[in-house]
Amino acid sequence: MTNIPKPPRAEKRPRVETWHGYEKRDDYHWLKAPNWQEVMHDPSVLPAEIRAFLEGENAYHEAVMADTVALQDKLFAEMKGRIREDDSSVPAPDGAWDYYSSYVTGGQHPRYCRKPRGKDGPEQVLLDGNELAKSRDYFRFGGIDLSPDQGLIAWSFDGNGSEFYELHVRDAATGAEHKDVLENTAGEATWTADGKSFFYTLQDENHRPLKTFRHVLGTEQSADELVYEEKDTGKFTGLGKTNSEKWITIDIHDHDTSEIWLIDAEKPDAKPHLVAPRVEGLEYDIEHRGGQFIIRTNEGGAEDYKLVTAPVSNPARENWADLIPHRPGIFIVSYIVLKDWLIRMERENALPRIVVRNMTSGEEHAIAFAEEAYSLGFGEMREFDTDTLRFTYSSPTTPAQVFDYDMKTRTRVLRKTQEVPSGHDPSHYVTRRLMAPAHDGETIPVTLLYRKGTKLDGSAPLWLYGYGSYGISIPAGFNTNILSLVDRGFIYATAHIRGGQEKGRRWYKTGKMEMKQNSFRDFISVAEFLIRENFTRKGNIVAQGGSAGGMLMGAVANMAPDLFRGVIAEVPFVDVLTTMLDDTLPLTPPEWPEWGNPIESKQAYENIMAYSPYDRVEAKAYPNILAVGGLTDPRVTYWEPAKWVARLRELKTDDNLLLFKTNMGAGHGGASGRFDRLKEVAFVYAFGLKVAGLA
Repeated sequence: MTNIPKPPRAEKRPRVETWHGYEKRDDYHWLKAPNWQEVMHDPSVLPAEIRAFLEGENAYHEAVMADTVALQDKLFAEMKGRIREDDSSVPAPDGAWDYYSSYVTGGQHPRYCRKPRGKDGPEQVLLDGNELAKSRDYFRFGGIDLSPDQGLIAWSFDGNGSEFYELHVRDAATGAEHKDVLENTAGEATWTADGKSFFYTLQDENHRPLKTFRHVLGTEQSADELVYEEKDTGKFTGLGKTNSEKWITIDIHDHDTSEIWLIDAEKPDAKPHLVAPRVEGLEYDIEHRGGQFIIRTNEGGAEDYKLVTAPVSNPARENWADLIPHRPGIFIVSYIVLKDWLIRMERENALPRIVVRNMTSGEEHAIAFAEEAYSLGFGEMREFDTDTLRFTYSSPTTPAQVFDYDMKTRTRVLRKTQEVPSGHDPSHYVTRRLMAPAHDGETIPVTLLYRKGTKLDGSAPLWLYGYGSYGISIPAGFNTNILSLVDRGFIYATAHIRGGQEKGRRWYKTGKMEMKQNSFRDFISVAEFLIRENFTRKGNIVAQGGSAGGMLMGAVANMAPDLFRGVIAEVPFVDVLTTMLDDTLPLTPPEWPEWGNPIESKQAYENIMAYSPYDRVEAKAYPNILAVGGLTDPRVTYWEPAKWVARLRELKTDDNLLLFKTNMGAGHGGASGRFDRLKEVAFVYAFGLKVAGLA
């Protein structure tokens, strides 16, 4: 370790503001580039002194982690060996074609392909990500949408990780690119019925999707018609189409309120018409079948949602009629409407099931599985008039399976099982679902995966993952990467804490706003429970979370540092208060319903200040910490982890590792290529193994 340089020390440049009578001092505010909007488009314009700091931190982490390079290579080889390099998806039929994605051996990016329906070939490669990514350091596909006659493809890509998508049009038969090139889009295109135009959403200079345009093929972007403009910068705007392909939807929403406008796909010139005006706290989404819409909503106090119908002629809220009434504790996660069928995904007590309803007879039946913890999802389905439901199933021990289910005969056909080329025997592993007691009497679902034979006497190291925000539920699914930890002796645990929706909408609501600290206390409760139950011991836990889960990491590192051997915070949202006080940032106004608006509310300011990880750093001992950021990340800007690490370096009293890695050529999702991404995972895992003494 003698050649390792000293860790960088950021210069302190005090910046003091006063909010609601409180003085807020920020010594490292200068790490936020004043030209951050330009940096999102062109990282080369990052100010030199900020670049020097980030590159200094990168040099430091590389020096400290140099003794793990061989381990990283081994981890990468293991994880790559569990991937079938020439894998492909199960073809999804659509008219005369079967559509699928595939990889080639050695290829970093997917190819999107089709072949004549029900036949082996010939294969037609519509888009080859490897070819399109040539000469680019970063490439990630955005949306890919076929015109109704399947003759044209609207496709987009992100060229630097900032999530500003460049949208193109390609001839499906010849591969020829049209001259239509649209800049700064949100990535998605939604075609009109005649295939002569499509709708898209534009991102403004602050990365907000507020304007919806219609683009006529062969014209310049500057001539595009503005169809809808959202004036409230606290709302997101999204585009979609009903499964029937009859209606184009413009979806206006934040985290607890929604509003939908409809355009008849056959009348693209018509003005959008409103389904139900926004009312704070009212949420709904919409599908179409025949003369009625089917709507999922929380209207009338339906906390876990219900399904209602509304006539196409007048879908106003007063005409909504219950189809599937609200049942407290049974959360309707999502639904699919087909010509003769209604399929819904439900979750009860953290376990999912699929319920199939015959729309003629009203008869229903359920699809469920017997494992203690598992994941269900809907597969790709491109046709409206079908009796076949495609769904996916996996568990922490069971590789992903794709089933085609005949809803008439209630029989299923296994179409594909995820292949693990290096070998995987589920019988060598154990999946468990436990319920940990929370501080207030609630019970927190915990999913465990460990290798059979692992000693459950407290001696095993524990890897504890959590998220707990935005109502996002962490599935208990199969992840080949985790096997590299479990095979080295880790017990891998997922804490399904409040802020997610594993136990319904209430589980989310009691982990946000003024109740946000429940998320952090739940995570700590899970750690303490697993210690009491002899799965591990205090100080032998590596905690991991990303984005809002990275905020969780920062909070628990402040609240209970002695529980953890290491904390891994990827693209961590750790400067919560400063970000929520800056309404020019991309996500700040839409995020106020999640965290509170500290600009307007003293109470919200106090609530956030009580846990904001950057603001709560103290002069005390911390666990080993790894922070990972992305320079062009529009969701959690690079300066959040940079400032957090700078303050930790200033105040922490221990000699534990504090490493900060900034991906200078990527954003929120990390590297774009599948193998480059595995190298990043290998680095993170090597850090955890190093601090756990297993490197």
